[in-house]
Amino acid sequence: MMESDSQIRAGRYVNQDADYRAFIPSPLPPAPPIKLEGELQDLLSRADRALGRLDGSIQTLPNPDLFVAMYVRKEAVLSSQIEGTQSSLQDVLAAEARVLSPKRPRDVNEVFRYVNAMNYGLERLKSLPISVRLVREIHRELLAGVRGRHLTPGELRTSQNWIGPSGCTLAEASFVPPPPHEVPQALSDLESFLHTDTQLPLLIKIGLTHAQFETIHPFLDGNGRIGRLLITFLLCEKEVLLKPVLYLSYYFKRYRRQYYEHLQAVRDHGQWDQWLAFFLQGVFEVSQQATDTARQILTLREQHRQTITEQLGRAAGNGHRVLEHLYQHPIISVADVRNLIGATYTAANNLVARLVEHGITHEFTGRKRNRRFIYRDYIRLFHNENGNDKQEGR
Repeated sequence: MMESDSQIRAGRYVNQDADYRAFIPSPLPPAPPIKLEGELQDLLSRADRALGRLDGSIQTLPNPDLFVAMYVRKEAVLSSQIEGTQSSLQDVLAAEARVLSPKRPRDVNEVFRYVNAMNYGLERLKSLPISVRLVREIHRELLAGVRGRHLTPGELRTSQNWIGPSGCTLAEASFVPPPPHEVPQALSDLESFLHTDTQLPLLIKIGLTHAQFETIHPFLDGNGRIGRLLITFLLCEKEVLLKPVLYLSYYFKRYRRQYYEHLQAVRDHGQWDQWLAFFLQGVFEVSQQATDTARQILTLREQHRQTITEQLGRAAGNGHRVLEHLYQHPIISVADVRNLIGATYTAANNLVARLVEHGITHEFTGRKRNRRFIYRDYIRLFHNENGNDKQEGR
């Protein structure tokens, strides 16, 4: 049976010697080209405007980098949960604060590696454009020392991988990416697309790139996390966002089934336009959510600053110092406060007690010794209805 133009728009399936079919992607951009009209044009305009509002709202924060640090943690948690980890945002914050707990998931280190990979990539972007080399470096950082470290971190795969239900065979897979000998050329074509001037709007280019990367699936592990990081890196590289604050893991997780169906429809039927509509809707929704979070942070900060000023009297100055510290480290101990304000243990303990009394921090360990206090209202701003779901593996 001959394949139709719509079936080969994104690539074609090729029979392999081991009695399976692998997908060989066509180089981007798609042919026939994307038609930016109607609903797709409207979605692009809405997403662009929402991104602009988000970028502007972040600049209004007293210290945008503290917001970014917290947002990166949230993204690390959600993106890792998509791949099967169980750690929540509070698990990560508690681990950072060295709160020992036998109930903490063991995979929290995977979330830390994601944060490290994100920060590493952002730093490398200052001297190296997004490229196959950079992607490999980020992958090495992502998998170093954690689950998947035996799967050649930083190296393109040299064996066939596949996607499907847990335990399925290659013949039973729902999708088989290109065979390993095709991967270098497919990535080279993708890199050329990224650095070739086209008439395509940036968000369209990024949407195409993410789907193509997931189709190539160039590594034995970590492809989803790297593909999601690429979205943010591309926005920062082109300075559409001055800070890395757009992450689509929440959207992809919430609409997980639709996400995978749209990617597969691209491969099977060349439905690039439908995928792009889904992607742009995600950019719009997540941008709005992040903008609202930034607004709520400003409101919360002013409320708590006012409480400290009105209620703490001569201790207000140190209270404000602790409050600002909480935006970077939302879980603290009395010893942390003592080091921060340079006071006696008794003075630090009294200050912490007053912050608890006025509802700014809350003790959450239930211990008499080695107590920890959490800036709960702030952390809640980064939670969502799916933020702590325990997801099964992909």
